[in-house]
Amino acid sequence: MEIITRIPRMVSIARELRDAGKRIGLVPTRGALHEGQLSLMGRAREMCDTVIVSILTSPGPQPANDVERSSADLARDAELAFTRGVDFIFAPASEDISPQEAMTYTVVEGLSDKLEGASRSGGFRDFTTTINKLFNIVLPNFAFFGRKDAQQVIIIKRMVRELSLDVEIVAGPTVREEDGLALSSGNVYLSTEERKAATVLRRALERSRSTYNAGERDSPKLIASMRSVIESEPLARIDYMAITDTTNLDPVETIPTAKPILVSMAVFIGETRLVDNIVLNGDP
Repeated sequence: MEIITRIPRMVSIARELRDAGKRIGLVPTRGALHEGQLSLMGRAREMCDTVIVSILTSPGPQPANDVERSSADLARDAELAFTRGVDFIFAPASEDISPQEAMTYTVVEGLSDKLEGASRSGGFRDFTTTINKLFNIVLPNFAFFGRKDAQQVIIIKRMVRELSLDVEIVAGPTVREEDGLALSSGNVYLSTEERKAATVLRRALERSRSTYNAGERDSPKLIASMRSVIESEPLARIDYMAITDTTNLDPVETIPTAKPILVSMAVFIGETRLVDNIVLNGDP
């Protein structure tokens, strides 16, 4: 397994692989790998001839101790990726992928400022620009994303379709701990007490599912049922709850019975912000 840090080197390898007829699978990550991301690598290994994992850190200068920690994290991530048969890790400097003086962006209008986008400066602009740039560099046949970040999957699928990009998006299921907590790199910031409290997200989502299965189709009532579960946990603070379609992420007042519907939320547990979701009537 090779760790690549320079864009020209990655471009050269990707072109050679494509010219040789190899199927390339890309798993984009921000590092601090967990089992959810590793499961995507396993899926990529099954479907592709070559598996490339990208690790992109946050842009901007880092203190010396953060640089040392990033190096240690990269070594750890490389060991984990190796166990899943990854062929290359692409870990460029953040300023090479997202230069501060950049003037060109990829934006999926109408989707990027909703739900999670409402909490981001510029919505998903930086995310979609980075993913589009990765696709141009790595030239993947398949790109693998987890459904825990359902909005990202929906946005990237729209971007790929409308820009006619030569890549297929594969969405893997949300991987959870035994108690139902969705795996996330943010979970490491939870204290022991907060870690126990964080399972309230899954309980709230399951409450909406059971209420729906009992015949309730009114979205405000389903949201109220979830809110009551979250508010029963003293360490939890709701950022948002939403029930939307999976095409335009528009709010749905009355839930149809034959159309996928996204039930999503963001909740602070202490100072840590966690997201989770389920889909009623199918996959996003």
